[in-house]
Amino acid sequence: MGKIKLPAKAKLFFAILYSDETVYSQALKNLTEKFGEMDEEVPPFRFDLTGYYEKEMGVGLEKGFVTAKELVDKSTLAEIKLYTNSIEERYQREDGDRRINIDPGYITPSKLVLATTKNYQHRIYLRGGIFAEITLNFKKGHVEFNPWTYPDYKLKTTTDFFLRVRNKYMKSLRRDS
Repeated sequence: MGKIKLPAKAKLFFAILYSDETVYSQALKNLTEKFGEMDEEVPPFRFDLTGYYEKEMGVGLEKGFVTAKELVDKSTLAEIKLYTNSIEERYQREDGDRRINIDPGYITPSKLVLATTKNYQHRIYLRGGIFAEITLNFKKGHVEFNPWTYPDYKLKTTTDFFLRVRNKYMKSLRRDS
């Protein structure tokens, strides 16, 4: 029998897709109030890699990534996703369509895990209607994609960002151990 050992905390991030700059700013404020200071960011970029969200959110979408300074327990990912869903609901239009989509996830030494409400064969159920998938793998200083990795997670800007965040996270783990 293996000895049970609790894993290290993880680096929390948020992928934020939006159609309204004001809503984006308010959502960042909400995330900061709940999870503390945000310490890293990919400035928002034009999100035109898929038309999946346009019917609901409109055209001219922007997407950005931010990370929370404080590390989180991995077991809280479903709770975090439920909270980000409540932010999405807070800012939805009168017709129920969203103006913002916030997908939380975390980074560990070996992978990037993304929370979602959508089930599929490669996703593991957490709780409360929330699933998790390994979106990226970190191996020997570079990023490896999975067949289901979203196109925006394959962009050089995005992979460079997540590698930089992972490296800083790894240094903090070594320093704290």
